[in-house]
Amino acid sequence: MKKIIMPAALLILSLSTSFGQTNTLKAKISQKAETLESKVVAWRRDFHENPELGNREFKTAEKVAAHLRSLGFEVKTGVGKTGVVGLLKGGRPGPVVALRADMDGLPVKERVNIPFASKATGEYNGQAVSIMHACGHDTHVAILMGTAEILASMKNDLKGTVKFIFQPAEEGAPEGEEGGAALMIKEGVLENPKVDVIFGLHINAQTEIGKIKYRPGGTMASSDWFKIKIKGKQSHGAYPWSSVDPIVTASQVIMGLQTIVSRNLPVTESAAVVTVGQINGGVRSNIIPEEISMNGTIRALDPAVQDMIHARMTQITTNIAESAGATAEINISRMCPVTYNDVALTEKMVPTLESVAGKENVSITAAVTGAEDFAFYQQKVPGVFFFLGGAPKGKPVSETAPHHTPDFYIDEGGFVLGMKSMASLVVDYMDMNTGKSSVGK
Repeated sequence: MKKIIMPAALLILSLSTSFGQTNTLKAKISQKAETLESKVVAWRRDFHENPELGNREFKTAEKVAAHLRSLGFEVKTGVGKTGVVGLLKGGRPGPVVALRADMDGLPVKERVNIPFASKATGEYNGQAVSIMHACGHDTHVAILMGTAEILASMKNDLKGTVKFIFQPAEEGAPEGEEGGAALMIKEGVLENPKVDVIFGLHINAQTEIGKIKYRPGGTMASSDWFKIKIKGKQSHGAYPWSSVDPIVTASQVIMGLQTIVSRNLPVTESAAVVTVGQINGGVRSNIIPEEISMNGTIRALDPAVQDMIHARMTQITTNIAESAGATAEINISRMCPVTYNDVALTEKMVPTLESVAGKENVSITAAVTGAEDFAFYQQKVPGVFFFLGGAPKGKPVSETAPHHTPDFYIDEGGFVLGMKSMASLVVDYMDMNTGKSSVGK
């Protein structure tokens, strides 16, 4: 076959035309996002007032699915329990880009004085609880719904396919259930068509409105849960010498676990956390119980450090218990890997974020010891996860309530930037990778 070489003038004209088309789409994205702001705010307030726990996001999923269908998307429901997946096929061939938002609330009672405050209640692991969107997932859903509407309006100009993933149970599935990103992947969310890259955002109450933060490589920590059971010998509280006291032993174990980070970890190279968050044992004040249990979490930014911590926890727990004449069982569950932003993809896409937010408003953040199950997608395909400013205006960032607390509050002024960012990442990535279609693979 004769090789056809495009003359330089035609090549320059082709590139110039492509660049011009992209700029036109970016202008449309900006304009459409502004017009959608009030609609997205209304969605967010509805989701905030009516939160649902992980794997129970039934009404949220219904509203999302109805919206995607109204835009003409191919829609699948019930993926990973209550997940919704919408497919938008562009008018031109190209890569498959996934965008993800998480939908679940938390077992937290809201204290924020707003008209749309949550009064919802439910059941979490057998306990009656209040429910609140105390991490901003309500905003993620609303922003992605707005992004879907933006990209649907320019469907014929898109050079590829967009897969919208609305995910349940990011905060973890109820005990005894599967859920979250891992289950959606298991059920094929990254296939048919095969996803090339994935983008996601997390609103942040400690980041100013208008700002975007990101980090190449390890961004958020791995998250493991552990359970420790210490068994001793029961006795009357007045005669402790007759017991093998599991409470005293547990207190020594807790102090021993804190030496892992302070004495075994090269703290200048990597950070980690070992936290005991729950202790249960005993039935009354004058009985030393036979058994006590402890639950907690482990966070690490390096898989090798994660493995070291697991080994030391087992060693410390069993040896301290043995020294007291007690026995110990320790079980560690790997819940979530490190959220790792593909370095090459991040480098390519940062200019997109800078063009949308302004270069002065985009910066590299320090690593975060919180965890995100977006990491499971990044284990399968290259992905970028970034932080969007949502700090309340008129209040120092240092004084804003942290995520997962009753006073958590998000300012709605960052929603337009969130939509612009997500839609622009799609358009720019497609423009960089025209002809690299995964559809049909």
